Amino acid sequence: MSFLQLLIIAIVQGVTEFLPISSSGHLILIPKLTDFPDQGPMIDVAVHVGTLAAIIVYFWRDALGLVRGGLSNVGIGQAPAERKLFWWIVIGTIPAVAVGFFLKSGGYLEGFRSTHLVAINLIVYGLLLWAADRWGKQVKAYEDLTLKDAVLVGLAQALALIPGTSRSGVTMTMARLLGYARPEAARFSFLLSMPAIAGAGLLAALDLADASAGMQRDALIAGVLTFFAAVATMAFLMRFLRRGSMLVFVVYRVALGVVLLAFF
Repeated sequence: MSFLQLLIIAIVQGVTEFLPISSSGHLILIPKLTDFPDQGPMIDVAVHVGTLAAIIVYFWRDALGLVRGGLSNVGIGQAPAERKLFWWIVIGTIPAVAVGFFLKSGGYLEGFRSTHLVAINLIVYGLLLWAADRWGKQVKAYEDLTLKDAVLVGLAQALALIPGTSRSGVTMTMARLLGYARPEAARFSFLLSMPAIAGAGLLAALDLADASAGMQRDALIAGVLTFFAAVATMAFLMRFLRRGSMLVFVVYRVALGVVLLAFF
């Protein structure tokens, strides 16, 4: 795989993973809109791991708090509030893990790499994002997370396994419906993604162990490049959501979906 293709994949992933416009959908579009060969799901997972590293670095205090919460369950330290948030994140991750395992074991994931499906989901979930952001209250913060909210956002995250849905988009949609402020919805969305991406990264690492040296090199390069693009995008989005709405992302999603349906 050429360095140019890896660079484009990394930039697309780094930018679209955190913006609610579907990173998996855009990754599928790269080989369809260029002369590049399909990079395949292994590279897709590698760049997602790059975004995971970016989340840990950008939200290092929250990530450290989740670690303290996890350790307090085995008697290391006392962090009751962080312990509760740790378990809410774990519980919220279960739906995506269960659905992902079912789809992967059944060989259904490759069947989702469809431009038509991406286009439909861009439009449908884009309109749902607009409705949630337009009428959702902004009264809750990340620390107000409850078991019910964790389960509902976790169920929404499971839908993002279908390209075009957008993991950040659908989880922020649910969080906004539940009354979380825009920056807090994004914060919760990013932190909730950590276990799911880490699990997918572990599975990909096992596959990479049997892959060629060239594939291993490409995966490493793509992941590192994605990290830098993701940190920059996350910093931009968190600043933007303190002042702006989701409307610009909704317009982009719907417009892209319409164009894809027209041309494909």
